[in-house]
Amino acid sequence: MSRVRVVIMNSALGALDYRVPHGMAVAPGSIVVAPLGPRQLLGVVWEEEHMPSPGEVGDNRLRNLIAVVDAPPIPAPLRRLVEWTADYYLARPAAVLRMALASTSALEGARTAIEYRATGEVPARMTPQREQALARLGDHQGLIRELAAIAQVSDGVIRGLVKTGAIEAIEVDIDSPYPRPDPGFATPLLSADQATAAASLTEAVATHAFAPVLLDGVTGSGKTEVYFEAIAEAIRAGRQTLVLLPEIALTEPFLQRFAARFGCDPVPWHSGLRSTQRRRAWRAISTGDALVTVGARSALFLPYADLGLIVVDEAHETSFKQEDGVHYHARDVAVMRGKFEGCPVILASATPAIETRQQVALGRYAELRLPGRFGAAQMPVIEAIDLIAEPPERGRWIAPRLVTAIDATLARGEQVLLFLNRRGYAPLTLCRTCGHRFQCPNCTAWMVEHRLIRRLACHHCGHIEPVPEKCPECGGEDTLVACGPGVERIADEAALLWPAAKRAIVTSDTIWSPAKAAEFVQRMDARDIDIVIGTQLVTKGYHFPNLTLVGVIDADLGLDGGDLRAAERTFQQISQVAGRAGREAKKGHVYIQTHSPGAGVMRALVTGDADSFYAAETEARREANAPPFGRYAAIIVSSEDKASADAIARAIKRAAPAVEGMYVYGPAPAPLAMLRGRHRFRLLVHARRALDVQDVIRGWLGELSWSAKVRVAVDVDPYNFL
Repeated sequence: MSRVRVVIMNSALGALDYRVPHGMAVAPGSIVVAPLGPRQLLGVVWEEEHMPSPGEVGDNRLRNLIAVVDAPPIPAPLRRLVEWTADYYLARPAAVLRMALASTSALEGARTAIEYRATGEVPARMTPQREQALARLGDHQGLIRELAAIAQVSDGVIRGLVKTGAIEAIEVDIDSPYPRPDPGFATPLLSADQATAAASLTEAVATHAFAPVLLDGVTGSGKTEVYFEAIAEAIRAGRQTLVLLPEIALTEPFLQRFAARFGCDPVPWHSGLRSTQRRRAWRAISTGDALVTVGARSALFLPYADLGLIVVDEAHETSFKQEDGVHYHARDVAVMRGKFEGCPVILASATPAIETRQQVALGRYAELRLPGRFGAAQMPVIEAIDLIAEPPERGRWIAPRLVTAIDATLARGEQVLLFLNRRGYAPLTLCRTCGHRFQCPNCTAWMVEHRLIRRLACHHCGHIEPVPEKCPECGGEDTLVACGPGVERIADEAALLWPAAKRAIVTSDTIWSPAKAAEFVQRMDARDIDIVIGTQLVTKGYHFPNLTLVGVIDADLGLDGGDLRAAERTFQQISQVAGRAGREAKKGHVYIQTHSPGAGVMRALVTGDADSFYAAETEARREANAPPFGRYAAIIVSSEDKASADAIARAIKRAAPAVEGMYVYGPAPAPLAMLRGRHRFRLLVHARRALDVQDVIRGWLGELSWSAKVRVAVDVDPYNFL
């Protein structure tokens, strides 16, 4: 008998020691089933020197492991990443490890599933729904609900076709191998700048060593084609590549570009996959059979057998920061995974974050620049519209100069994008008689009117209620008024101004899956859309050759709230959306509607002087000792009982240690003082860069205790200050 240390899937506990029964073979990384009280939990065997001891327990008191799971062990580099992530972000190792074991079905033995496909037979009794289903299904194969979704009919229609023999059931191996990408399938013709950058990246891949690289290229410069050459080199070497994307809606367009270059799709990983797809992907990744994986931030913790390259596309995106559970930033964790794996990490962006630029300045990251657009495409002309000097007509939101530009663009048969980063119809609904404002019952946030679904919705907790006919406060009828614009309101205005134009609203409400994104791209390419009205979802990753005009409806929106990154985020977001215009031979034009055309961020956007803008922002951060020159950590206390949350927050502040170079601000009610029915208070820790603030907070909070009704979360390097 021997004993081993096991990290079990229970975040309330640390590692525990178990006895290994005679005849059972385990090693560090082995996935095991371990007893915990009356339950049986998954766990991973860990090296004792890398995981704190649970305390001295005699061999006679240890419980036996129950079984070893028939799956590849968790590799050593991933175990080191789990340790680092848990330590840096003050999380439990089990909470991090759970992301590596994201598919429990993948830990079961070989399995098959029943899928369905059309046989080509025509049933004796046809209905319009059956005819539509057979016409749309073609060669598609899948579960009944998937075929129903493709055919846009009910599940019952598909089941009826199965009974008639027009659709047949087939047994499939759900772990069937993925096709192998061909690095020589469609080699692109690169520009001189692209070829130079690609050569440097392929050399880094061939070296098999850790090398973080910033690929800094303007929108439309062909960054994707450049890092595709690095992926091709990894494929030739038989090593795996991970490509991280900030939004799952970008997955489908990326798959199409990848297939055009390498002859097949990569392996996708995102929340939209069904369990059998996740199982197949997990097992192929863990055995090394999946050579290229593309996915959202959670793909970062999968057990790659031989990772040779990591690409973080749109690396500046704030959506790479996880705001629930483990508060990690996928961009930074990707760099650390590259370090543990000994492979290059490419951070691709047209507007790199100041933190990344500072790493380049310190010589820790290499930089490759693509200063111009590919081929004949030129950067768009950007103009600011002063909304004070050139206001829209009363009751309208689109300024006259932008209206004129849209008229001319549509007359040329070209496409228009109107950008407003606000979902729904209006951000606030109130009663004009008594002033009652509709607020979420669970959050300190206004309810947003969504006129398309005739509902008021909270964008923080998801609470939905119908729009009332009367004011609930004074009972007045026809007194409710929508205040401010959302994309739906802009779409209504576009319908009034250009009734013949075909319009599409692109938000997370309408593009919620890769399939929906693919449908949108197809319609744009087919010129079935004249005017796109969208939020930040449409600012990145899309390439529409016929889109030549971009109008930013409210450029000042992102500057509200006092966030230290507000100006940087605004610059990044508007630069990205401006980059959708004129990406090929047709000239692009961008109009930015603002009340502050003289603000530094607006001047930088119009002049294209990104270097001066970033220099000023960086110097302001340096003077304030703000990240990346100082460190922040947020402590968020929440409870359903306001007094309890307040009391614990004050107790935490009183217990704050006196550490040179560290300051603790608060507690104060969070800007979003109630979220999902819980009252929230925040403290902000501001420390010098060299201080190990995690160790200080760990010891500080470790000395305190509080009721289970109170939650205390720590967000290291926070991006969200709500």
